[in-house]
Amino acid sequence: MCGITGYIGEKNTVEVLLDGLKRLEYRGYDSSGVAVQQDGKLKILKKKGKIAELEKSPELKTMNGSMGIAHTRWATHGVPNEINAHPHFDCKKEIALVHNGIIENYHQLRDKLQKEGHKFLSTTDTEVVAHLVEKYYKGDLEKAVLQALKEIEGSFALAIIHKDGERMIVARRGSPLIVGVGNNENFVGSDVPAILKYTKKVIYLEDDQIAVITKEKIDVKNLKGQKVAAKTNEIKWSLDQIEKGGYKHFMIKEIFEQPQAIANALRGRMTSGKTNLDLKVNPKNIKRVFIVACGTAWHASLVGKYIIEKLTRKPVEVDIASEFRYRNPIVGKGDLLIAVSQSGETADTLESIRLAKQNGAKTLGVVNAVGSSIAREVDEVIYLQAGPEIGVASTKAFTTQVICLLLLAAYMLEEAGGKIDRELIRDLEILPKSIQKILDNAKSIQKIAKKYQKARSSLYLGRGVNFPIALEGALKLKEISYIHAEGYPAGEMKHGPIALVDPNLPVVFIANNDHTLEKIISNMEEIKARQGKIITVTNVSAEKINKISDDIIVVPKASELISALINVVPLQLLAYYVADFRGIDMDKPRNLAKSVTVE
Repeated sequence: MCGITGYIGEKNTVEVLLDGLKRLEYRGYDSSGVAVQQDGKLKILKKKGKIAELEKSPELKTMNGSMGIAHTRWATHGVPNEINAHPHFDCKKEIALVHNGIIENYHQLRDKLQKEGHKFLSTTDTEVVAHLVEKYYKGDLEKAVLQALKEIEGSFALAIIHKDGERMIVARRGSPLIVGVGNNENFVGSDVPAILKYTKKVIYLEDDQIAVITKEKIDVKNLKGQKVAAKTNEIKWSLDQIEKGGYKHFMIKEIFEQPQAIANALRGRMTSGKTNLDLKVNPKNIKRVFIVACGTAWHASLVGKYIIEKLTRKPVEVDIASEFRYRNPIVGKGDLLIAVSQSGETADTLESIRLAKQNGAKTLGVVNAVGSSIAREVDEVIYLQAGPEIGVASTKAFTTQVICLLLLAAYMLEEAGGKIDRELIRDLEILPKSIQKILDNAKSIQKIAKKYQKARSSLYLGRGVNFPIALEGALKLKEISYIHAEGYPAGEMKHGPIALVDPNLPVVFIANNDHTLEKIISNMEEIKARQGKIITVTNVSAEKINKISDDIIVVPKASELISALINVVPLQLLAYYVADFRGIDMDKPRNLAKSVTVE
């Protein structure tokens, strides 16, 4: 949510900042802005809309300096406009800062500062931080920032500069921030893509740490101003991995990357039909499993519940993280809490981990981003190995999350003395090829999408392990095409959703060759009787299905648990092509951001 980048060095500062912003635009694109220290002054430029609006501003050509900060915004407080855009500044325009997160006590701070004579321009929570720093500034920016942070409640990633200084102060609590280490230059970013073009060496700031950054060095300190040890990590991703590589959008690129992503997630973790996970958590000591997640990761977690319960027979509860942390859950010793998050920075999921640990539960993270907050806070971590996912609508992260949960379930089964079913192993081994077959047939799905691009609403129905896939298919359609869509268990159709059915309603069914097939066909007949349009994703060749369906997407056969991973891919493609026909930039969907780092 929102993107921060910063630079101090001898390069063209504006070029470095804009390049970083464009690589972070998936995190927010309501407005953007830059601030550069130049000739003893701060030059600040802000624009409403996407970064392209900022980039074409003629004022940028007059901005030059050796230090600057920039921001792309996803609005939380205040409407998207130039006044509310970052960077924000103090009354004298001597201090500028950019901020991700939420200042929870900003109303109280604002009222106090206004009584002291401070005048505010925006309606954001962020602006109070600039005025607080101004209040305490007596020639030393670091001291002023540390004093201001004592009064701030909430979450923040901050990058702050002063017109007179030759150093940048950055700070973090509950919102990700990294410092890129260069040669006589240093960088700041809220995510790796912002700085990867210039350096692969990064320092991950921990909560309640600041970094004092000059061209020559980086000093990491606690909020008392005391230096602390900071590890420099090396990023393994290449710049090529975060480029579109000839695809029209990141989303379609990442859909087509799924065979390789799944192969990477499995590599070295399953050999000769046995799992190879080096985990310290002893499954024999685990009585219950909780999985917490948000959005697409929650759908992956629901699939994980089916898998873990079927393979291990241990009870699994799946919670939306924002509900888990506020419902006073009964969790403690003997429980394992699994946190699923692509970014590893999801605020509600992170707080759920802390709650579980306080109550004595073991914690395990299933995340993509190495070094992320969740990865550092859990007792154990299983990385997705999916590579960078830039598209806001998650695709390859979903499939690799399910893979990792399946591997965990297989590990728990083996540790309990059981063996994985040979059919499951076989289907898992050929899964990348099975998904590739669907991708090779993408044009047929594109033709179906063209028929339904003007639909106003749609219904997705599935049973068993494919009920969460129905939820995920509906989510993909609504978030990138803006067509209303609902996912439902097919057995619940008659308990309300059937009232929506008319000749204009597309209904997507997932019909697998399993014990629910006859029930699904019965549900399909009920839709057909009410003249609904039926799109069927199926691995069955059956006359009944062919007769009832208006459109059919045939997928490779697989065992029940693996079928979920296969069936989701055509639904991703369907959503993508519908959005593309509607002329929507699905890499920047309306009102959404890639990483939700605030509640």
